[in-house]
Amino acid sequence: MTEALSKRLAKIYEELFKLYGRVECPLHHETPFQLLVATIISAQCTDLRVNKITAGLFKKYPDVQSMATSEPEDIETYIRSAGLFRAKARNLVNAARKIQNDFNGEVPQKMSELTSLPGIGRKTANVILGNAFDIPGFPVDTHVLRLSGRLGISTSRNPVHVEKTVTAAIAPQYWVNLSHLLIQHGRKVCKAGKPACQECPLRTICDYYRNRDRQC
Repeated sequence: MTEALSKRLAKIYEELFKLYGRVECPLHHETPFQLLVATIISAQCTDLRVNKITAGLFKKYPDVQSMATSEPEDIETYIRSAGLFRAKARNLVNAARKIQNDFNGEVPQKMSELTSLPGIGRKTANVILGNAFDIPGFPVDTHVLRLSGRLGISTSRNPVHVEKTVTAAIAPQYWVNLSHLLIQHGRKVCKAGKPACQECPLRTICDYYRNRDRQC
């Protein structure tokens, strides 16, 4: 199964790379801490809105120390247009304080340490590891889950299971960009409600397209 999946993933990567190339993280940041902040804010929020929010937020609170010495109410003023802004403000301040107190003011570079921070789950930690530290990780969001099912990568709806399935079948140097490619393709072509299958170079190996074709 792993060998067949490895070949499938290689084909998926090859075709999507032709379309999109190397995809950069869309969240604007200059430091690992700023990426951490942006990822916490990004839950249920578009990348475009996050970048608008952080443009102002980072002018006032650009680093761990400045945010650690703030109060959640201070942060709320800047992130009010994000969903769940009160919870996010608490997580941002508490994460900054924990980094300051437990990690000498430096964003940790281990999964277990990152996920010990308020507001940081496994997906977010993988985003930070891969994009801030060049440590291979495979973030699984709703787009990656959807495309994994449609493309015959994994039928599981468990993000950790999908992550482990993919990382066991493809070399680490491809993990970060493969996640970016799947997300990009999910946004542009393989949409949840109405996928543009005729535009997709993966339709010849796509379980979803094959099954849909049989039903027509």
